[in-house]
Amino acid sequence: MGLTKDEIAILSSIDSTDYGFVDVPSNSKLEALLNKGIEALESFIKTSLTRDGDTDDGSTSNTIDSRVYAKLGHYHLLLKNYPKAMSAYQRYYQINYDNYQNLEALYGLGLVYFHYNAYRWAIKAFRQILYFNPSFYPSNELHIRLGVIFKILCDYNSSLKHFQIALADSRPSTLSKVQIKFHIAHLYEVQGKHKLAKECYEKLLSDKTVTGELRSDVQKQLGWMYHIVDSFGDKHTRQSLAISYLESASKGEFSSRQSSYFLGRCYSSLGHVHEAFKSYRACVDKNDLDADTWCSIGVLYQQQNQLIDALQAYICSVQIDKSHTTAWTNLGILYESVNQPQDALKCFMNAIKGRGSVSSTLNERIKFLQNQLANAPPNNSQSLQRLLSIENAWNLPISSQEIATRQNSVQRPNQDISSAYDPHHTLNQSKRQRMESTNSIKKPEGYPPNNSGDVPFSGPTANSVTMTAQQISLMNYLQKNQNSLQPQDKALLAQLQHQYRLFTSQVSYKPQQNQSQPDKVNDSSLASGNIGANINNNNNNNNNHINYNSDSSLSNNNPSRPLSSGPDCPTGQINLNNTTSPTNNNSTLTNRTHSDLDNKSGCNSANQNNSNSNLTGGDTNSPIKMDTAFNSDTSTNTTTTTTSSIPLTPSLGLSENDLRALLAPKNSATISIAENLIAEFGLNGKHRTTPLNNNINSSSNKKEIDSISCQTQTLTANSNCVVNRRNSSSSDIDSSTNESSIHHSRSSTNNKWDHFSNSSHNSNYSQPIRLSIDMTASRALEACKGYGRSGRIDSNLLSDDPRPPSPIEAPYPPLPKDKLLPQTPSVFLENKKDAFSTQLQEFCLAHPIAVVRGLASVLKLDLGLFSTKTLVEANPDHLIEVRTQLLQLSDENWDPEKRQMVWRCESHRSHMTIARYAHYQASSFQESLRDEQDKTPGILRDSDSDSNSSATSKMRRGKKTRPFKTIKFGTNVDLSDDKKWRPQLQELMKLPAFARVVSAGNMLSHVGHVILGMNTVQLYMKVPGCRTPGHQENNNFCSVNINIGPGDCEWFGVPEEYWGAINSLCQKNNLSYLHGSWWPILEDLFAENIPVYRFLQRPGDMVWVNAGTVHWVQAVGWCNNIAWNVGPLTSVQYQLAVERYEWNKLENFKSIVPVIHLTWNLAKNLKVSEKELFKKMKICLLRSLKCCQMIMDFVEACGREIRWHGRSKNEAAHYCVNCEVEVFNILFVREMDKKHVVHCVDCARKASPNLEDFVILEEYKIEELMEVFDDFQLHAR
Repeated sequence: MGLTKDEIAILSSIDSTDYGFVDVPSNSKLEALLNKGIEALESFIKTSLTRDGDTDDGSTSNTIDSRVYAKLGHYHLLLKNYPKAMSAYQRYYQINYDNYQNLEALYGLGLVYFHYNAYRWAIKAFRQILYFNPSFYPSNELHIRLGVIFKILCDYNSSLKHFQIALADSRPSTLSKVQIKFHIAHLYEVQGKHKLAKECYEKLLSDKTVTGELRSDVQKQLGWMYHIVDSFGDKHTRQSLAISYLESASKGEFSSRQSSYFLGRCYSSLGHVHEAFKSYRACVDKNDLDADTWCSIGVLYQQQNQLIDALQAYICSVQIDKSHTTAWTNLGILYESVNQPQDALKCFMNAIKGRGSVSSTLNERIKFLQNQLANAPPNNSQSLQRLLSIENAWNLPISSQEIATRQNSVQRPNQDISSAYDPHHTLNQSKRQRMESTNSIKKPEGYPPNNSGDVPFSGPTANSVTMTAQQISLMNYLQKNQNSLQPQDKALLAQLQHQYRLFTSQVSYKPQQNQSQPDKVNDSSLASGNIGANINNNNNNNNNHINYNSDSSLSNNNPSRPLSSGPDCPTGQINLNNTTSPTNNNSTLTNRTHSDLDNKSGCNSANQNNSNSNLTGGDTNSPIKMDTAFNSDTSTNTTTTTTSSIPLTPSLGLSENDLRALLAPKNSATISIAENLIAEFGLNGKHRTTPLNNNINSSSNKKEIDSISCQTQTLTANSNCVVNRRNSSSSDIDSSTNESSIHHSRSSTNNKWDHFSNSSHNSNYSQPIRLSIDMTASRALEACKGYGRSGRIDSNLLSDDPRPPSPIEAPYPPLPKDKLLPQTPSVFLENKKDAFSTQLQEFCLAHPIAVVRGLASVLKLDLGLFSTKTLVEANPDHLIEVRTQLLQLSDENWDPEKRQMVWRCESHRSHMTIARYAHYQASSFQESLRDEQDKTPGILRDSDSDSNSSATSKMRRGKKTRPFKTIKFGTNVDLSDDKKWRPQLQELMKLPAFARVVSAGNMLSHVGHVILGMNTVQLYMKVPGCRTPGHQENNNFCSVNINIGPGDCEWFGVPEEYWGAINSLCQKNNLSYLHGSWWPILEDLFAENIPVYRFLQRPGDMVWVNAGTVHWVQAVGWCNNIAWNVGPLTSVQYQLAVERYEWNKLENFKSIVPVIHLTWNLAKNLKVSEKELFKKMKICLLRSLKCCQMIMDFVEACGREIRWHGRSKNEAAHYCVNCEVEVFNILFVREMDKKHVVHCVDCARKASPNLEDFVILEEYKIEELMEVFDDFQLHAR
């Protein structure tokens, strides 16, 4: 029978926001109801398609309400049928152009992305929701998932920010508050903030609400910190506490493999070999596929001189993780100790190709062994080998049964030998793909050829006799060379042949046992916040499209048609087939990140090795498969059916009224009715039932997908449903547009301003309030009054257009290759008159970047005031920030192990005084002079950006063998204090007005308070090689940089129009454009047709960086630089500042220029004569006035009072303590940690829905703002 009214009421109230809260048990009434709803909607779709016929292009927008597909997506999502949920959401976004209003559909799509580890696309979907509506009901779920994603991607600051916002939210979530606190404590730990982490962990242990599992995890982390952090006390006390905590964590029902492993490491460091071995055995019993454990077992065996056992343990480690640098290094040392240099060399060569940090002496050892082997006698006898060669040992893994018998043979030491191999015992515990396919990681060198393909080591605990393809290949290899085999090799051959006979006889009776079975996901509860997702690094990530396959219950004769993606549908494949073999790492987030304590370099190297590892997984040829029910093909010839592909049942047909009720948006009445009805199902409405780690990729995914027989359909980006559409019609744009073509152009941004200033109404987006800049303030406020009572506050400064901001696409057509290194605009000043001419200002504003030669000399600037000597004499104890970097050529950027060129720029922060840095700078110079006298090639001598110099050539030849030298960069030296630096600041008043720190024509002079480094001077102290990584200036303001000397600086600049392309390259290299530290590889830029200005800045030269120009700088010699920002009063500068302000909100990045506050001050202080600038400022004034009115309406609706507070002179603009957005005029204040802090309205509502915990203050009377708005008029030139 059809759906009843009660069932329709329940189904209409269900959407993606119920995910994780409403449990759908197998064979429950709710599961049956959801399937019934799916059946009814699919029957309606099929009926509509049959009645109306399918269109030629596959469009169903004219016959079927797009909300039907959104509902289907929600139902499939709750049933955890992720392929069909993805299919439904994609179909929804194909036919629904107004797709940014339905946040529930976007949330559901983001959850599917998250499930399939498409982290970059999940980030975009979740951020867009928070941008549209920061108070979206499950926003804390968004912040939790964003926190997890950034933690996996090693962006710890962003992760911490999201977890802190989730912690401040009072609404229910799938993680408890103590679980979120555990994540926060662990983030402090991996950031090296050990004292903070220790305090947080101890508070958790004293909390009675902490569960047993979480308590065990806290004890594990505390124990490990006491083991590795020297600042926690003397070694004896620390080790005692470490063992105490780890023993507590290792006991009971919540003990973990990692607790046992950490305990073993502690015992090993104390020389307690027997206890260490017991702990490692317990670790192996829990999971014998852990490379770190086997490596540590090998160290123990090696310390006890049990060399064969150590060999087998190391082999196990490197078979599980073929990029385990420490295990390969230890194995090489083992071979060296028994005088087998050939095997040692192979191991060391594999070590430098691994992912872990490499010892600085390893390259020297490799060179020594190569020389030794080159000079060795040609007929060196192999019969004297004490250990099997690496090729033979590779096929003899140790079993977990053997470890039990060998434990008794480990003798207790008579002396402390814990430090015997300490230099190589620091294990790399970065995120790994255990049991990776050998197709993607090279085997040990010298391994015999294999035609059958490599099969990774299947684990030492197989209950039946198995043989890997490697073993079979080795057996064949030995058989072909029987005549030349040594006795030990013949014995190995006999063993392999016997094993092969047993294996083949077993297969003939039990063929199914030879099939690889996927590991089970760790489904432990969320007590420790184990939100997990597989990270499958695959280098095949250069696909331009995503293929989503659909069930073919319909005709296979019709060709598949391209479908459009939803918002931010990725252009690289998202692979669902992540769990096809035991090679996948199904460990939870805790297993992936909580153990990465003693070596964090793995995150960086992993991200560098695979720029899109978070977008793809497993086999990229396995596309997401789409549900048959959503295929618009009308043919009914079927060969297969699936559970959701239900034949048309007349009794399930939906009337128009039923469909209208089913698709009705949620409201309080329907939710109340539905919750009462759900309670009758025994579910009690919304409640926390589904831990997030159960919702992540599981081993059942492959079965889900394989059960869907399908035909391929290619999903391509439809330019009509992407962010910031072009003005051209969809028919003018190729359906196969790649990612770079779906971003907005500069013209589309201009249209945003025109759209609002003309008060035009976009039919695609219904606007509740229609305003115009021609209105008076009173009329505008009257039009807005009452709209804020619903709680939906619009704070967008650009327009009411709901589309989020996005990077601009690069200009078309692209530049020819011979114009990608354009000549840098430069001008040489001959006299003071030239410096103050309007032509110089116009010249600077007309180019992306310009260098003004000889400025200091014509203006007679005393650059000596900014020399290191003068700075030390003036303020020797002034504290400065110091960045420790690696010394490299300016057009190269190698990873720390010198394996490959990368974008990530290594830069570690510390602090010291000016006097200490001056001593370092002088010592560096003296050391260079000594090198010159000793005729030792300096790393940057004579290079001076000349790639043909002999010094450069020598460095390029030696870059793989010589370790990096570290250098220190004294940055952000604050010169804002007029009392300390009066002579220096007065000297800068000699500059022309447009380049001064303070002037009437500089927007930043009207902020009203200090913004360090922007409207104040900062100084930079450099030695050769110091780098300022790639960036745009804060909020896209212009900047001025003067080289004090005596050395030069090399600059690189890219026009603002190409920043979107560079942003895409940062994403491909797994870096954040705004938060990350990156140094572009020129070859990558040229491959994308991005032009680069490259030039030298000599002492006394001024570099003008125009608004939005991307740039990066490297010192060629010893020099100081001074810099600050300026804001010319132009429409282009203001527009770029506001655009970046909105983009920063989308990206959760703080805009240190308070644009709203600045705009009101400009309106009060200036008379603007440029029409475009006036229009843009007026729009921002109007929209911020509207926002104030809506907030006041909401506060009134909550029954709260707004108190007058006012503003003091030079008071800084306020930012929300949680989300860091600017808070203008109306402040929500409450006490936190004995301090009064400001919140924005959205964060205040999350913490206290009725605002009862806040004092609400007003800085400006609304009448004052109305007067400023009305008085701000366009003036004649």
